[in-house]
Amino acid sequence: MSDIIQLLPDSVANQIAAGEVVQRPASAVKELIENAIDAKTDRIKLIIREAGKALIQVIDNGYGMSITDARICFERHATSKIRKAEDLFSIRTMGFRGEAMASIAAISQVELKTRREIDELGTIIQIEGSKVIDQYPESLPTGTSICIKNLFYNIPARRNFLKSNSVEMRHIIDEFQRVALAHPEIFFSLHSDGNEIFHLTAGTLKNRIVHLFGSNYNQRLVPVEEETTIINVSGFVGKPEFAKKTRGEQFFFVNKRFVKDPYLHHAIMNAYEEILPADSYPLYVLFIEIDPSKIDINVHPTKTEIKYEDEKSIYAILRSAVKRSLGRYNIAPSLDFNQESSFTNFITQKPLDEIQMPTISFNPNFNPFESDQPATTSRSSSYAAGLEKKTGIPQNWDTLYQITEQESAEQLPLLPFDSDPSDNKNIVKSESRKQFFQIHNRYVVSQIHSGFLLIDQQAAHERILFEQYKEQLDNNKGSSQQSLFPQTVELSIGDFELMTDILPELHTLGFQLRPFGKTTYIVDGIPADLGNNVNEGKIIEQLLEDFKNNKSELKLNKRENLARSLAKSAALKSGTTLDNESMADLIDRLFACESPNISVHGKPTLITYSLQELMERFDKIQ
Repeated sequence: MSDIIQLLPDSVANQIAAGEVVQRPASAVKELIENAIDAKTDRIKLIIREAGKALIQVIDNGYGMSITDARICFERHATSKIRKAEDLFSIRTMGFRGEAMASIAAISQVELKTRREIDELGTIIQIEGSKVIDQYPESLPTGTSICIKNLFYNIPARRNFLKSNSVEMRHIIDEFQRVALAHPEIFFSLHSDGNEIFHLTAGTLKNRIVHLFGSNYNQRLVPVEEETTIINVSGFVGKPEFAKKTRGEQFFFVNKRFVKDPYLHHAIMNAYEEILPADSYPLYVLFIEIDPSKIDINVHPTKTEIKYEDEKSIYAILRSAVKRSLGRYNIAPSLDFNQESSFTNFITQKPLDEIQMPTISFNPNFNPFESDQPATTSRSSSYAAGLEKKTGIPQNWDTLYQITEQESAEQLPLLPFDSDPSDNKNIVKSESRKQFFQIHNRYVVSQIHSGFLLIDQQAAHERILFEQYKEQLDNNKGSSQQSLFPQTVELSIGDFELMTDILPELHTLGFQLRPFGKTTYIVDGIPADLGNNVNEGKIIEQLLEDFKNNKSELKLNKRENLARSLAKSAALKSGTTLDNESMADLIDRLFACESPNISVHGKPTLITYSLQELMERFDKIQ
């Protein structure tokens, strides 16, 4: 039998590696910009066409490359960043693996133009699918320009898996923002299909945040500064009153490298404890400087995950630094032990000879058990008599609203469904005279022949709205309520692109939205069933956040995702007080659903308790 194990050709190996390094156009953008930064540039221009599917071009004025370096940079594991394995623990550059350029060249058509300042002529290299098509010298400006055309042109299956242009552009903007925030000293610009989206001049970190997210952020930022023997922390956090319902404005940088770390994010949220609105996310742009030998960044191809030598200490320092900054700027309560002397101002200082001992007088014959009232009069009845005399409230006020057993039975008729609460055939429209009860403004109790139902009001309402919105999307029918005064909703660039992608479906649901500028939408109307007392901005922010979470976690299609997201945003929340009519309407609408028993999250909306179960429970207690 012949040998079956063979070495893969370099072109195939590079295409396999590209699956990890270049997952979408945004991945290539990140790698190219980081290489430009490592080349000590102070100007970076990013040009995009068709969300990176047709063209990605990065132009910088950095060191440039020699003829030999320009050719070898497209080979696998060719890098200028490390020489030996020990260098992995002292890395301060962005790239170091030597895989990015080889992977990109394997799945696209690449044109590299580069020249060093000491060279008279530069070099142009053209590559397609890892093969060098042409190479020649030419007069070029100092620096490097890399064009990536037709990404995944030779892997149609991967290209077909790319999302719509608006979604892919949102990912590109996310990567661009992260790198731009990490390097405010560098000029950045982003052009998409002939339009300039960002023009970021070099400056301070605060100026960079304002230029990226809007001028109104200037008053929202609280500086953070902390130096310790373990790490140095610097940057800004947002004031809690400006926290949003959507994620996307949370940035951690370790040695100027963007990282995703849920553990450190928890430290920030812990610092905001009790001063942050529920389900809100504050802005933060925080930089951690740490000895590279104390971390390991070589744990993931995208280099967005880091392992720390002393993670718990970093957590404590980060939480303390943010909490102290919030307190220092009177945003959160803090104790200032340097001001203890101020309490002495409330004490009147007197000479010792003027201080007199206080005197106390008392009745030695007082007996608390003696009373002027007759022995048959209780303390409560004497209090009631005094109350009637002073206020005119009769002594028997507590009997005015007593309900007899007969009246109680008339007010609490049994519901006409018994065996299976999901059997719609047994359901009769609830009459207004039937009584329902709330427990902690969260659950609705309804009596049935065999016992009672306990309904989760939020889960039930989400199920009702989900099926309603899904039907509207399927039938392209949705009612809208015109706003008396149109509201503006300001979004991040990424969320603005996402809104553009789902705008037709939002119109079907009843939203009347129109773009205004690069990051703002004007809300002319909202779905009619949302009511009048709603915050349009909060509803849209929550809708977008739920949409993004569902897409990443549940992989739902766009219509079902939108119906689910809007149902969660619009549903009445736990803690909402309902009157009897509202509870009756909720129950009627729930049992008219196709799946009344199951919430949109797959959990039960209601639980049935039988009289037999109750009797057994009481028997056990006895």
